[in-house]
Amino acid sequence: MATVLPKFSDLYSLKEEVGRGAFSIVRKCIQLSTGLEFAAKIINTKRLSTRDMQKLEREARICRLLKHPNIVRLYDDIQDEGFHYLVFDLVTGGELFEDIVAREFYSEADASNCMQQIIESVNYCHQNNIVHRDLKPENLLLASKSKGAAVKLADFGLAIEVQGDQPAWFGFAGTPGYLSPEVLRKEPYGKAVDVWACGVILYILLVGYPPFWDEDQNRLYSQIKSGAYDYPSPEWDTVTP
Repeated sequence: MATVLPKFSDLYSLKEEVGRGAFSIVRKCIQLSTGLEFAAKIINTKRLSTRDMQKLEREARICRLLKHPNIVRLYDDIQDEGFHYLVFDLVTGGELFEDIVAREFYSEADASNCMQQIIESVNYCHQNNIVHRDLKPENLLLASKSKGAAVKLADFGLAIEVQGDQPAWFGFAGTPGYLSPEVLRKEPYGKAVDVWACGVILYILLVGYPPFWDEDQNRLYSQIKSGAYDYPSPEWDTVTP
């Protein structure tokens, strides 16, 4: 006798929208059995190509694997009548990006605390042979609005599974200002691309703007490939060398 899988609506009650992507909506939801709040990423699979479906399945597989206090955790994964529901931790502090904008920049102590959590989450991913490929403040969420709230890595839509430390060409992916030189040169790459992005994030935390910037993308990529950045005054004058 075939097992009848429960529908999403049998397990959760959907509430207000908290985010939106190209093919997905994120809504708060309540687990009916416990009353606990979660965030449901709802993907309309009827609109996805075969390749997009493969990417979604990879994202879900990777998220199921990762269980770390500084990574937004996947609690449930339900396919139901043309929709795929990924049920995650509900984090309420907003994006790290928004916090940087509000504060302009972080003190060295706050930047150090933040980066420690980011690096621990990235190291855990790498230990499990996962490369995120899209590390940036928009994909780092604060657990709450409290001062010193935990930082949690999110959005594994571009993440890939790798074989140890062996570099390979996994395709061109990421956000322009955070791309590493080897990706831009279309060379084999691996876990080090996440480490590069961590360096970019640390720079932004300390002074409030990125090390590489140009409105022209080709010039931006030339800067990155040549490592053309500096520590301008007065912003860097008070940062410990």
